[in-house]
Order: sequence, then C-alpha cells, then structure tokens
Amino acid sequence: MREALIFGGSGQIGRPLLHRLRGEGWRITALSRRTTPDEPGVQWLSGDLQTPPALPARVDAILSCGPLDAFARWYAGSGIDSARVIAFGSTSLDTKRESSDRHEREVAERLHQGESTVFATASARGAAATLLRPTLVYGAGRDATLSRIAAIARRFGYFPLPRGACGLRQPVHVEDLADAALRAIDAPASAGRAYALPGGEVLPYREMVGRVLSALQPPARLLELPAPLLRLALQAARLGGRAPGFGSAALRRMHQDLLFDAVPAVRDLDYAPRAFAPTAEMFVAPEA
Repeated sequence: MREALIFGGSGQIGRPLLHRLRGEGWRITALSRRTTPDEPGVQWLSGDLQTPPALPARVDAILSCGPLDAFARWYAGSGIDSARVIAFGSTSLDTKRESSDRHEREVAERLHQGESTVFATASARGAAATLLRPTLVYGAGRDATLSRIAAIARRFGYFPLPRGACGLRQPVHVEDLADAALRAIDAPASAGRAYALPGGEVLPYREMVGRVLSALQPPARLLELPAPLLRLALQAARLGGRAPGFGSAALRRMHQDLLFDAVPAVRDLDYAPRAFAPTAEMFVAPEA
C-alpha cells in the first residue's frame, strides 16, 4: 500500500484530493490546524507547517494544497524521504507580477520564490516535483473570488460591476484540480514542470459573474456602473471592511484577458476540466 502525506487536506482542493487518494487505496497522513477525527485509511495530525507534529520518515508522495510559500519553507527544512512531490501554487504568479498593488506583487513574488524553492529542494534530494497553478477556483464555497461575489450578492440582492468588464476568464472546479493532482503522481513527464490548470470554458468576466448570480436562490441582479462611481463605492466599502480584495488593480483586471494554455496539462496529466455550470451549492462553505 502506498503512503501519502497531505497538507491542506481539509481545504477546498485538499478534501476532494484526499477522497480520491482513499479511493485509490492510499494510506494517508493528513495535517490540519484543528483536531480532526481519523477516518478509514486517514490519520489526521493536529498542527501546522511552522510547528508540525511528528511526521512519517518516509512516504511515497507529499502533496500540498495550502499556501505554497509556507510549504516550500517546510519542505526545504524537512528530512522526510519522498520520491514524489505535488504542490499547488496559482496563476497569480503571472497575473499579479506587474500589478499596481504592492500587496499583489508581493503575492506573486512569494509564489515565484515558493516554486523555485520546491524545485531546488526536490532536485537536491533526487525527488520529482510538480507544481500546479489553478486559475479562478470555485466549487467548494471557500474561494476568495466567486464565493465572495456570491456572498455579497446574497446579502444585497445584486452585485456591481464596472461597465465593459469583459476580460476573458477560465474558472476551474476544485474536483478537476484534485483529478489533476492525483494523475500527476504517476505521470513521469510532469517531473520538474509547472502546469497552468484553467477551467474548460473561456468566458467574459461579466458573463461569468452573471452565471453565478443566476445560480443563486433567489437569483441576484447584475448592476453595471460607470467605473469612477464603482471605485468610489468600493473605496467606501473597503473602509468599512466589507470589500477586501476588490481594489483598483482587481477592477482593472476585470477588463483584461487572463488566459492560460491547458495543452501541456492535457498532454501530460490527461487533464479534462469541465465547462462553467455553477449551482448555488458551489458557493456555500461547508460547516466546520
């Protein structure tokens, strides 16, 4: 029986990945910040990457579904023997690299440094590392973009967008990301490579948000506003702590195409992401 060590196993990508590993007969050690009861085939340990509990000395695969920078620091300092490492990063490494927002540039730099550290550490140990970069994640109600949009729309009955917000997007479901990670474990061609993991459909930002609002129960309205008026409204909302993440840089990106090539992942990981067909349940976080 193969053994896996998974970080972020209770998160939006980690949970479906853990279920897939169990279905494939893996024995799993999973780390969680909160106390979690063991499950058949899964031993849950309480702790985090800064102060981890005692971990197995050797596993067949290490999988990280949480923050890449924290995982990279832990991996570089750990002594665990594993021939395979799969870690999730983000396409924000590319989309926020030249952002006008200093905090977004810092996010991109942390992702870049995290990837470099994982690849360098794996190479030094003779291990094979693969980095996976999702685009707009959805499906578990815990993402920072579409679920936040849904939450605001539920509260007010509408969601405002700047007029002409037609930048192209490729939202990707958490289940498709879990499939990609599982396939990467046994895909020799993916060793030492990073893959963009976009969704299976390209659509304008406005249409993407419109589908989210239409899926809610009851449906919410899409309210298009002149960009200057929307910036003022969001500035007031952010001052009240009600619209984190929707800064000026984020508004500008709504007009920009952020597209990524899935061909390498299709070729090496048999990646087959679904089209964007949201339901209301996809934007509700599960009970803790």
